[in-house]
Amino acid sequence: MTTRTVSFIKPAAHALHRAYGISRRRATWLGAALIAAPFFAYAAFPDKPIRLVVPAPPGGAIDFFARVVQQALSETLGQQIIIDNKGGASTMVGGSFVANAPPDGYTLLLGNIAGLAINAGIYPKMPYDATKDFTPIVRTVDVNYVLVVHSSLPVKTVAELLAYARANPGKLTYGSAGSGSLPHLGTEIFKVRTGIDMVHVPYKGGGPMVNDVLGGSLQVVLGDQANLMPHVTTGRLRALAVATTRRSSLAPDLPTIAETPGLAGFDATAWQGLAGPAGMPPEVVARLNDAFNKVMVMPAVRKKLVEGGLEPTGGTPEQFKRFISDEIAKWGKVAKDVGAKAD
Repeated sequence: MTTRTVSFIKPAAHALHRAYGISRRRATWLGAALIAAPFFAYAAFPDKPIRLVVPAPPGGAIDFFARVVQQALSETLGQQIIIDNKGGASTMVGGSFVANAPPDGYTLLLGNIAGLAINAGIYPKMPYDATKDFTPIVRTVDVNYVLVVHSSLPVKTVAELLAYARANPGKLTYGSAGSGSLPHLGTEIFKVRTGIDMVHVPYKGGGPMVNDVLGGSLQVVLGDQANLMPHVTTGRLRALAVATTRRSSLAPDLPTIAETPGLAGFDATAWQGLAGPAGMPPEVVARLNDAFNKVMVMPAVRKKLVEGGLEPTGGTPEQFKRFISDEIAKWGKVAKDVGAKAD
């Protein structure tokens, strides 16, 4: 019990004594018990199953992370972890569900860059405020994005792609999973930084986009490494670089875009993180933060995550809170500059 908590006992005891005529000694004990009860309740957290809301359908990167860590988290916390897929509206259906849940730590959101950052800059009306309606708990993983081209394009490096694009302005097309998506905004940053001209072709999802780049009607894609690298292995696509600030553990020989001269600091990192409703008790936040940080460095868990194109990050709730604010500002500016709006 903290010093601040103890300081409330005497006033509480005095109020009980005056209101109900309870002896001062008995009132002091009762006041201490009433004030300490929430502390001990939170210290016992969790004492029932935890619902982990995945704001996307099964099979995607968020769902993959949830299912990799599910068993280890259950063992670490001593409670069942229930995965609840609530997809829709660019992760905002699941996000809204968690934002309106009781802030007791038993309903949590596995959010990502879309729902917790980018959407604020591309949707005119949001069902929640990512900086006010959630309690940040921990940044979980970065999702490696890779810049690929169709194998028929005569380029093998980012520098060669830039040279080709400058020699053929407006002739290259690049795809995205929709206006305002990370592949769209990330590629627009790439265009602005390099001064090249490529035509944006938005799709209603990643599947049709991948099909078109495989068929050659689309030349350039910035997308999820886990979805694209199998086609690089078969030779149908060529990987030029990863969009994160560090090389991928899964493909360490592949350079980052930032290693290209003139593109230092380039970063279009997709990420995920754990959050709960606003107002969660600090003791519960600390318990969950500790559990996730421990689980993500377990060798077997980390191996599966890396093999799936995810890089464990971790950190404190305060770091994640600052990170979300920075990402909202960063991608909001990009969306405004290019006029991106949700489809």
